[in-house]
Amino acid sequence: MVLSLRIHYFIAVSILSLLACSTNAQLSINFYDRTCPNLQTIVRNAMEHAINGEPRLGASILRLFFHDCFVNGCDASILLDDTDTFVGEKNAVPNQNSVRGFELIDNIKSNVEAACNGTVSCADILALAARDGVVLLGGPSWAVPLGRRDARTASLSAANNEMPSPFSDLPTLTTMFAAKGLSSRDLTVLSGSHTIGQAQCQFFRTRIYNNNNNSSIDSSFAASRKVICPLDGGDFNLSPLESFTPNYFDNNYYSEIVANRALLNSDQVLLSDPLVGTYSTNNAAFFTDFSHAMVKMGNISPLTGTSGEIRKNCRLVN
Repeated sequence: MVLSLRIHYFIAVSILSLLACSTNAQLSINFYDRTCPNLQTIVRNAMEHAINGEPRLGASILRLFFHDCFVNGCDASILLDDTDTFVGEKNAVPNQNSVRGFELIDNIKSNVEAACNGTVSCADILALAARDGVVLLGGPSWAVPLGRRDARTASLSAANNEMPSPFSDLPTLTTMFAAKGLSSRDLTVLSGSHTIGQAQCQFFRTRIYNNNNNSSIDSSFAASRKVICPLDGGDFNLSPLESFTPNYFDNNYYSEIVANRALLNSDQVLLSDPLVGTYSTNNAAFFTDFSHAMVKMGNISPLTGTSGEIRKNCRLVN
């Protein structure tokens, strides 16, 4: 009888311990090694096919990951569509008519579900796709910690108020990154993601027409951007964020800042950071620090264990 009670007690304690570990689970690079061993190949193949057709998608998915992580953590909340009973983040000011790549994530999710039904979160798919987009455009690779789960909620308010703006000054940017547990160093290196991708005229018009007294701009560069971005109209006209190699992930972004040729005010204000000069002449240092900073950002408040869910459709809660 005593032995039986001890066995039942041991089983009960073991179950409680397992539940506690599940609830407080940490991310791990081998999280899906047994449950979805081909996951990374599936994601990489889909990203390679997409980027071969449209290189800009590498930047789009990377930006999508940033915008997800900065609002209540890396939980795929940005992927949720609005419904009659649910308000998501896609129509927040920083996201509306701006973030893109949702169809690509849908496609990857479908491929993953076909191989590993109900196993891999949309949040982890987005994290892997962001890494692969960088690699496929010539950038560094890093081991992506996995095990995130998907949010059942979203926050339009947080998306409107917690995302850095292309018009922000350096103190504002530093404060907003610090609120996410990211240092000023992280700010400078993660901003290097603007070595790829494009920006809409409405986000750089003020800078090229020199209405912002807080930053200087190379006159010939400003003139060339005015051809794309008139003083009136053309709000959605696109310009590469970095002019020389816009579809190649490298350190030219920092050389542009040094030359006062950054397209966005939020990029040019980084000039005062000595790291800008370092990265402009040392691509290896940029790649190493960028990889570390991406892992750090990907660890912002993930849902793990029994929190959240594994969505069947990235656009809708189960």
